[in-house]
Amino acid sequence: MKRQDDPIDPGRRKALQSGGLAIAFLWLGGAGTAAAMINARRQPSDAAVALADGNPPFAPNAFIRIDTSGAVRLVMPSVEMGQGIYTGCSMLLAEELGVGLDQITVEHSPPSDELYGIPALGGQITGGSTSTRSTWQVLREAGAVARTMLVTVASAEWHVDPSTCTVDRGVVHHASSGRSLGFGALAAAAGKLPMPDKVQLTDPKNFKLIGKPMRRVDSPDKIKGAAQFGIDVRVPGMKIATVAACPTMGGKLVDVDDKAARAIPGVVQVLRLDNAVAVVGEHFWAARQGLQALNITWDRGANAALTTQQLRDALADSARNGSSIVATDVGSRPTQGTTVESEYQSPMLAHATMEPMNATVFVTSDKCEIWTGTQVPMRAVEEAAKITGLSNDKVIVHNQYLGGGFGRRLETDWVEQAVALAKQVSYPLKVIWTREEDIRHDRVRPMYHDRISAVLDADGKPAWYGYRTSGSSVLARFAPMAMGKNGLDSDAVECVDEVPYDIPAKKVEWIRHDMPEGLVTGWWRGVGPTHNLFVVESFMDELAHHVGKGPLEYRRALLQKNPRTLAVLNLAAEKIGWSGQPLPARVGRGIALGEPFGSRVCAIVEAEVTPQGEVRLRRVVVALDCGIAVNTSSIEAQVQGGLLFGLSAAMFSGITIRDGAIEQSNFNDYRNLRINEAPMVEVHRVVNVEPPGGLGEVGTAIAAPALANAIFAATGVRLYTLPVDRDLLVKNSDALKSVVSTAAVHEGRNLT
Repeated sequence: MKRQDDPIDPGRRKALQSGGLAIAFLWLGGAGTAAAMINARRQPSDAAVALADGNPPFAPNAFIRIDTSGAVRLVMPSVEMGQGIYTGCSMLLAEELGVGLDQITVEHSPPSDELYGIPALGGQITGGSTSTRSTWQVLREAGAVARTMLVTVASAEWHVDPSTCTVDRGVVHHASSGRSLGFGALAAAAGKLPMPDKVQLTDPKNFKLIGKPMRRVDSPDKIKGAAQFGIDVRVPGMKIATVAACPTMGGKLVDVDDKAARAIPGVVQVLRLDNAVAVVGEHFWAARQGLQALNITWDRGANAALTTQQLRDALADSARNGSSIVATDVGSRPTQGTTVESEYQSPMLAHATMEPMNATVFVTSDKCEIWTGTQVPMRAVEEAAKITGLSNDKVIVHNQYLGGGFGRRLETDWVEQAVALAKQVSYPLKVIWTREEDIRHDRVRPMYHDRISAVLDADGKPAWYGYRTSGSSVLARFAPMAMGKNGLDSDAVECVDEVPYDIPAKKVEWIRHDMPEGLVTGWWRGVGPTHNLFVVESFMDELAHHVGKGPLEYRRALLQKNPRTLAVLNLAAEKIGWSGQPLPARVGRGIALGEPFGSRVCAIVEAEVTPQGEVRLRRVVVALDCGIAVNTSSIEAQVQGGLLFGLSAAMFSGITIRDGAIEQSNFNDYRNLRINEAPMVEVHRVVNVEPPGGLGEVGTAIAAPALANAIFAATGVRLYTLPVDRDLLVKNSDALKSVVSTAAVHEGRNLT
């Protein structure tokens, strides 16, 4: 097993392979000028990027640029959408390069699967809580390579052993002689060196930055309004458009009477696509007024009568009668024991990012230039090339900060629409979706129908459990080559094919249920684990209650062979004071535990349910084992933000369809938690030096089951569907006293 501080052999890093693509990190050899060192023969895309960047004197790999002034630039492989990855990656680089965090300037990377692809995702994609996990080793090695080369130049000039030199804040020092040289003075000579044979990574016990609470590198510009998001882009000669697509899914545009719109001051043009119409204005308000003045005739298509209930009924039928694909089948189902079975349902969800979809596009005969914020820049290039008929190298994407992603900007539909509209005009065109357009034409999270069962042994422990999950496959559309050979969508069963508990036998199945044509589903923050953990952890509470044991006691008994996750459970219970004084009437605590995205997490929600069915969140404690911490401040922020995002969805959110169209339109009917409704969220971390796990979606994935279990503890009402049904809580309010049980007393709750 390789230790983190063992010497690294650069030769093995010439390319990391995933899906046949050379991606992520490229060790580049050569001699002469910087351009020659980049070696266009072996890595032409890096050569092109560096040359376009002004041919910096020291560009040892795809990520690092050091100018003669000593300025250090990090070309970011991932996009920043609020998760703090620009800071985390800068810390990784700075730690090994020997500079301060304040000395690094971060730049958005250009589109390139070859240079900036994520191995776990097979391309230049930011998602799946993979950014830190994928760059943890890569960026540290990149920094170590650059530091080694710079030290080599300095030590050669001084005729000293490189091991006697140190690096601090971009300066190489030789203590015994008192000499020092800055990176700027060394950059040109370092650019002519061959790659070092080996580099040494810093031992974790000597980290100066990693593991510390650091301020985010993007915060200053965001505070003063200097950070540029896609919606902020200004291009000379630009006009602004807003758009209306057919309200029904799969519908088409028939005709537009635009006479009234054209009479509005500031309206420039009315543009048509096969399923949408856009009004171009000198400014957004003119375009918006013009759009409202249009008289549009739609062909509402085959989905004109579609309803949520029809979708739900069809999915339930598939869940019961559909042909399944087996993901896991271990051991056999016992013929004796107590069987417990339940069915759960999860709704479609919108992403509702703070920044609505937008893109600015300028199409000419020989070039297509795009300014937007996207999680998949190369996909944007490829789709724009198809629409314009240009080659990929003629499409230029200027990626921006993202005002929220949550999986929505893994899609490119709004970019494709903007390119198709911009083809019709001779000027740069910014297309902005309204909030209503954004929600009603989102690529929503799939709805799910799940059947879960367990056979309990004489001690009340599950000797076998079975899980049948049904829903559409996002992976089959987004990356069909990643589907299993048997047709399995691995995302559909993540966190249920492997559970943290000691259960000797299990069978996990997935039933693919495609939505009607025109209803496109997409990944939503937390992807498979968000829905699967709601089912599994709600069911674990069901089992505990069934055998008369508390949810903490029951889980502890099943985690004796999993000490790392048991430690997380115990930490959360300790911090919330689980075994302390009984709680007030109608207040309960709910536990949820999981191992999503390479991390281990336990959330305990304390909630009160009023007689009117209102849920008041009093307190949340989260215990986390995410391996080695990079930026402890970001860890806390990500878990808190993700958890509140997940609680919002569980309490309020669901996308419903009537007459073939999404009914929700804005934050009035697609609610989020308000500030006064948000609980205090404590985050406690298990400290170790295991490789980093994912963070961006962990809090979201664990939120719903912890909330549902808290509501049960407070009321005795089990939630089998989301979002929370307040009418159900009111209806069952009079029956609360009858549900007091041995388990209730053990849990320290008071239902009287």
